[in-house]
Amino acid sequence: MKNVKLSKFWDSLRSSYWFLPSLMVGGAIALAVAMLTVDRAYETDLKQMGWLYSGGTDGARSMLSAIAGSMVSVAGTAFSITIVALQLASSSFGPRLLKNFMQDLGNQLVLGTFIGTFIYCLLVLRTIRGEDYDFFIPQVSITVGVVLAIVGVGVLIYFIHHASTIIQVSQVIANVGSDLDHAIDRLFPEKIGQPSPRQVSEIPQQFGAKSTPIYSTEKGYLQVIDDEQLMKTARQFDLLLRLETRPGQYLIQGSALASVYPSDRVDQALTEQINKAFVFGKERSEQQDVLFPVEQLVEIALRALSPGINDPFTAIRCVDRLSAGLCHLAQRNIPPSCRYDDDHNLRVLAEPVKFEEMVHCAFNSIRQYGKSDSMVTLRLLDAIALIATYAEQPKHQAALRHHAEMIRRSSREAMSEECDRAEVESHYQHALAALARAEPDRKLRQL
Repeated sequence: MKNVKLSKFWDSLRSSYWFLPSLMVGGAIALAVAMLTVDRAYETDLKQMGWLYSGGTDGARSMLSAIAGSMVSVAGTAFSITIVALQLASSSFGPRLLKNFMQDLGNQLVLGTFIGTFIYCLLVLRTIRGEDYDFFIPQVSITVGVVLAIVGVGVLIYFIHHASTIIQVSQVIANVGSDLDHAIDRLFPEKIGQPSPRQVSEIPQQFGAKSTPIYSTEKGYLQVIDDEQLMKTARQFDLLLRLETRPGQYLIQGSALASVYPSDRVDQALTEQINKAFVFGKERSEQQDVLFPVEQLVEIALRALSPGINDPFTAIRCVDRLSAGLCHLAQRNIPPSCRYDDDHNLRVLAEPVKFEEMVHCAFNSIRQYGKSDSMVTLRLLDAIALIATYAEQPKHQAALRHHAEMIRRSSREAMSEECDRAEVESHYQHALAALARAEPDRKLRQL
């Protein structure tokens, strides 16, 4: 993955409420300077244009003051509504989903528009002079301010609609599902290239005895690993590295990051260089952690299945999105654990996230919490039947069959009504039939 640190930095900027509004404020300042320059350069010619502002200095000051005051008031109201939406999302869907709301481009644009218009009006207002010896009314600048005020009204209408839709559970689930699809596309591309003819058996037999671990000097959630930096380091020192962790795990100072072979080449400089390839943060990120959006969907489903909420329909929507993501993943090639340099020398061993792990992460907790709910149980079995049509590898089918059996056993223990048990058995047999029909040479399909 290229420029992972730059991508991590860009992701942190997108998650902030200051970056885009700051850019828009800078644009407003530039616009004010440009319009005032036009007013000063063509002051005489502009007086003949009837569509420009033609009032006096008092009217110009009053108009710009009214626009500036209303914009800053609406900005405060919009910010308050945004905070309420974040609190509602945190309590309803879980605190780990706050980052999704913070990344929402619409809210950032709305705040930037109001604040930018406020700054623009202030800058233009300070240039209006009504004295006879120094008379200046920036007609173009005032007209542009009026246009910005009209645009602000439209943005306010959009914000009211947007704020009421982004907290809807269907919209939240759809956004997290899109994050999952993008993570799969990013981490499991369709064309990953042909691996080197060398095999895993070329790992030195003395790797375990003559390798030494490199320990972390930081703590926090491992967000990204700069694989290009690791490959460059391995080639520079002629090393074989085995990653002992992967993005999404929480590490403390002293946790093992990677094992280095041979151990006699490890020194302080190498330790620092390897540590620089591991980027930590206060929270998880889906940039290289494909399990994170899966766990977000599972969290929404578990909250919906809690006794205080008891909303199986929300859980069913989460299961639908999870099954779509697993169908997507089943059509992708899992990258090999062995990574070679340009000279076909084995340099890095990195165990990727497997399809079986994704299935376990997606279904296990929902099965446990929803085993007494017939609707959720049936939808889990239907999801397995759907994924089975795309899972062509035997180990993928074995994982799906294993979870289907666990769903069946759990439901039989939790459901007292025989009719519900019979319906579960019917869907279970349907899932087994779908697994049995899966052919090894099934063509890849696109969702």
